[in-house]
Amino acid sequence: MENPGLNGDKDYLFKLRHSTTHVMAQAVQELFPGTRLTIGPPVEDGFYYDFDTSHHFIPEDLEKIEKRMRQIAEGNHAFTMSTHNSDEAREFWGKRGEKFKVEIIDDLKAPTVTYCSHDTFTDLCRGHHLDTTKDIRHFKLLKIAGSYWRGDEKREQLQRIYGTAWPSKKELEDYLHRLEEAKKRDHRDLGQKLDLFSIQHETVGSGLIFWHPKGAMVRHLMETYLKETLLKEGYDFVYTPHIARLDLWKISGHWDYYRENMFSPIEIENQPYMLKPMNCPGHIQIFNARLHSYRELPIRLAEFGTVYRFERSGVMHGLMRVRGFTQDDAHIFCRMDQIEEECVHLLKLTLQILKAFGFDRYDIKLSTRPEKYSGTPEGWDIAEGALKKALEALQLKYEIDPGEGVFYGPKIDLKIRDSLNREWQCSTVQVDFNLPQKFGVTYRDAASKDVNAVMIHRALLGSLERFMGILIEHYGGAFPAWLAPVQAKILTINEAQADFARSLAQKKSAQGFRVEVDDSGEKINAKVREATLQKIPYMLVVGQREMEKGEVSVRKRDGTSLGVMAADAFNQLLAKEVSEKTLPAN
Repeated sequence: MENPGLNGDKDYLFKLRHSTTHVMAQAVQELFPGTRLTIGPPVEDGFYYDFDTSHHFIPEDLEKIEKRMRQIAEGNHAFTMSTHNSDEAREFWGKRGEKFKVEIIDDLKAPTVTYCSHDTFTDLCRGHHLDTTKDIRHFKLLKIAGSYWRGDEKREQLQRIYGTAWPSKKELEDYLHRLEEAKKRDHRDLGQKLDLFSIQHETVGSGLIFWHPKGAMVRHLMETYLKETLLKEGYDFVYTPHIARLDLWKISGHWDYYRENMFSPIEIENQPYMLKPMNCPGHIQIFNARLHSYRELPIRLAEFGTVYRFERSGVMHGLMRVRGFTQDDAHIFCRMDQIEEECVHLLKLTLQILKAFGFDRYDIKLSTRPEKYSGTPEGWDIAEGALKKALEALQLKYEIDPGEGVFYGPKIDLKIRDSLNREWQCSTVQVDFNLPQKFGVTYRDAASKDVNAVMIHRALLGSLERFMGILIEHYGGAFPAWLAPVQAKILTINEAQADFARSLAQKKSAQGFRVEVDDSGEKINAKVREATLQKIPYMLVVGQREMEKGEVSVRKRDGTSLGVMAADAFNQLLAKEVSEKTLPAN
């Protein structure tokens, strides 16, 4: 019989990983008596469990835990569910010293709770497990990390053990191979090695990015391409302040619903101001600065707007999760009957831009009306219908995500897949009825009546910081020539070619190419090795013969030799690659 976990059975994978988590928790409590349980959910590609223990876990402990887990799994123990009165459950877990389980029961405020048991182990659990432990064979414990109970650094500090589990040995081996590849591509390490960015934790603070010259050049190239493309697509660029009075955020609803993600108010002349967490209220102020006719719509306002959000120290991660970041943000003000056309326009634009950066694999979800929502059911039906029609007009495959729209409107989310087949949420298109009502965003219709505009929020790349991190890992730091901070490096055989190399570099820089020179006293092999480690697309070697003939010996970073050619011929080669946005093989 074919293994049910093969062919991507998500339900089976959830059960497998959920069950493996319980087996791991049993092994940990047996090996380290006194350990208290918290929660242990399955996550994408694996699972984790947070433990409260006086023992400090070390990597060697993972081997011991794995060994005991295999012994438990081989016992072919059945997973059984049972229902218990909540008062009895509090007493049961309280006697065991499991204070976190008691807190969970209290928070549930339900008359009964459920347990899952196997072998000698019982956990508070909603269920969804395998029938027995026999299928728990292909797993690996991966790492130890710190965490806080319920993500609150004011609460108990815990220790988290991450693991992964797969239906077959091959799937496990393939996943572990992808992890090794991911480590080699870690944007934090490559960012340092390639001198792209830094985060000065101790002197400046966590989650605040310093873009070094090379990283800033990549960002400049990203922004320039986006800006030129958007201008051709009918967008107008705007700039909005980084702070605004608290009143603005009260009107928008951020103060009520998003306060925990905002920094504390700043007092200026006895008035509270906030660092902006979003750009949308600012764009509304620009739209509302004058009257608009229905003939003017849609109006597309774009901004590379820097925003600030309070992320807890435990969740920040390089460029991927920061406290200050810049969004490639835009807000489109349109009529209800224009939503479909605008969304077709947006989706085409999104796919075009993502393809230029090397992403042509993606998954799309359409999130529909939640239980609590702003606007009318009729308006939601029109907006959801328009989004569906836009997706279908472009023949894009998508899944419905029922009830997962944001309270102010339905949305389309596009998750890209990188060279390691990892998913990243980047592009989003969100229809908003809420803010236009709160801020009185209106236009004059054909009958000279004021009508609420519809507002479409859209981000193509999302955060530029996060997208940069994704790009670094997608390319392993080897940017395509059109994005590379240094496109070519001229390497001299000896000091006799130094002046020629510098003159050549100046000419190429004047022609718009990004070129450096290595005329150091190192041997040519060492120069080639260093340029390769810096992942520079092209190396131009010049010796005495090349200097006399005005030529360069061209070598690619993958070691391929393109032979000797005239300097101008190389310019044509590079210019063609840049204009066509040729992508490297991954």
